Amino acid sequence: MKVAVMGYGTVGSGVAEVIETHEKSISNRTGGEVLEVARILDLRDFKGDPHEALFTKDFNDILNDDEIKVVAETMGGVNPAFDFTMKLLESGKSVVTSNKELVAQKGLELLQAAEKHGVNYLFEASVGGGIPIIRPMAQCLAANNIEGIAGILNGTTNFILTKMIEDGMTFEDALKLAQDNGFAEKDPTADIEGFDACRKVCILASLAFGKHVYPNQVKAEGITKITLEDVSYISSANGVIKLLGQIKKINDDKITAFVSPAVVFNGSQLASVNGVFNAILVRGDAVGDVCFYGQGAGKLPTASAVVADMVDCAVHVERRKNFGWGAGSEDYVADEKAVLEMPFYVRAKASENAVMSAFSDVKFLSRKGQPSDEVAFITDSMTENQLVKKLEGIDVINTIKVTNY
Repeated sequence: MKVAVMGYGTVGSGVAEVIETHEKSISNRTGGEVLEVARILDLRDFKGDPHEALFTKDFNDILNDDEIKVVAETMGGVNPAFDFTMKLLESGKSVVTSNKELVAQKGLELLQAAEKHGVNYLFEASVGGGIPIIRPMAQCLAANNIEGIAGILNGTTNFILTKMIEDGMTFEDALKLAQDNGFAEKDPTADIEGFDACRKVCILASLAFGKHVYPNQVKAEGITKITLEDVSYISSANGVIKLLGQIKKINDDKITAFVSPAVVFNGSQLASVNGVFNAILVRGDAVGDVCFYGQGAGKLPTASAVVADMVDCAVHVERRKNFGWGAGSEDYVADEKAVLEMPFYVRAKASENAVMSAFSDVKFLSRKGQPSDEVAFITDSMTENQLVKKLEGIDVINTIKVTNY
């Protein structure tokens, strides 16, 4: 079967490589069908590349080739990826993607187009890179009512936090090290401010609960306010700080979905996920907690997930998989600050007496070199709005959510 790749960057070149180097294992899974890369779309020149003869700068070369049945979109961004993908689906070609931004923004429209034209739109690689999570949630956990999801969804921020926790590096030094090692972009904003994780939360929430969630509905707080002082205080409580994407079902018509730093205690499966690794914990009413762990990015791990979707499309070339979600609504995602109760970590310039007069039950924390006028503590469960009210008049330095995953 002829296939095509749009975008020959890190992931796209990995897709071509995996297809060629795993021909036998792929054909075993397709009932003998061999995937053949017929076209590669990219505006750049790749002189001397082994696939040089396959390159085209004209999208129509793929669109109008009736022999090409499956296309991998690894371009990134919304445009022109959305326009190209829509035209391919309308022409009767299945499309697979690693493009989390596109799926988060336009997934509903593309899934509807795939359904209308009897083809497939799959995106296993859009969340967690090489970690299988989309297909297990859609199929293996289908008998469960999903109660909640918590995930370490960004390797850059997890690397930075790991260096702060294990090596005592400042945020700035850990970020520079991540950039030097190729784990962070020159402009790391999407990672460190939580926007990348936000897009993945949208996809997971849409899949888990069947209604599309858009990035503007998911509040994202990054890790730029986390300091070594916070790390030290939380360590004294046998916890670590992780950037988590969290999703929780409130009722059939409401969920919460957000990205923020969170205190994770050492007994949690998420606490030991370090470096650039990702992990996604899914809580079902029948299965309990299930954790998916692995490399969340990288050329070959992500490419392996893209090619797995291409194989799935090849197997289902004459029929469409029952896969996707429906429309959401403006008020579908509730403000977690108003409805979600949890403990909080607080660091402030205040006395213990001032804290105890505002809170009925707190656990005070300590660290080496703690100033006499500084306190840190963990509250009992309450909403964030209630916390803010209790903290009125207290000089707060930082607050961090405490997770129960």
